[in-house]
Amino acid sequence: MNGTLIVMVKEPRPGRVKTRLGRDIGMTAAAWWFRHQTQSLLRRIEDPRWQTVLAVSPDREGLSSRIWPAHLPRWAQGRGNLGDRMARMLACAPGPACVIGADIPGITSRHIAQAFAALGDHDAVFGPAPDGGYWLIGLKHPRRPPPAFFANVRWSTEHALSDTKATLPNHRIAHVATLQDVDTLRDLPMTRR
Repeated sequence: MNGTLIVMVKEPRPGRVKTRLGRDIGMTAAAWWFRHQTQSLLRRIEDPRWQTVLAVSPDREGLSSRIWPAHLPRWAQGRGNLGDRMARMLACAPGPACVIGADIPGITSRHIAQAFAALGDHDAVFGPAPDGGYWLIGLKHPRRPPPAFFANVRWSTEHALSDTKATLPNHRIAHVATLQDVDTLRDLPMTRR
């Protein structure tokens, strides 16, 4: 087994998930899209080469949810900003680990395999997004991050990737494929190409 793949998911409730997309298509439609997108993603990326874990939010509701596959382990994300929650999830992994969001329709098991392979001779790996963010972050030694890991990252901006890389001084960093996430209606047509 190559490591642990952590998928960040929220309960797909209207007004609690994909709210920017919801402003374009309605909150119920956005929650429906996220639920079905996540289920499709999980079918595509489950692989015996790594353990797939769901990082759920909100904690109590996510841990007992009937929406997500019952056979996948679940870890509660806990409180804090995205960096706090991702760092906490990475620290739970016993070896190399990658974190992905569930709102990237283009992810395949091949992309995940490439990310874990990159950790063979790199300390960190990123899957960039066209907007300056990223759809994947992986660490070879997730239990030993630098002290300022994820500090001062400007989340949901074009600086998220560069800011995060700056928190990994002296790390050998690899990149895998650039993939589009879905934040707004404008992003949806790109997923059908």
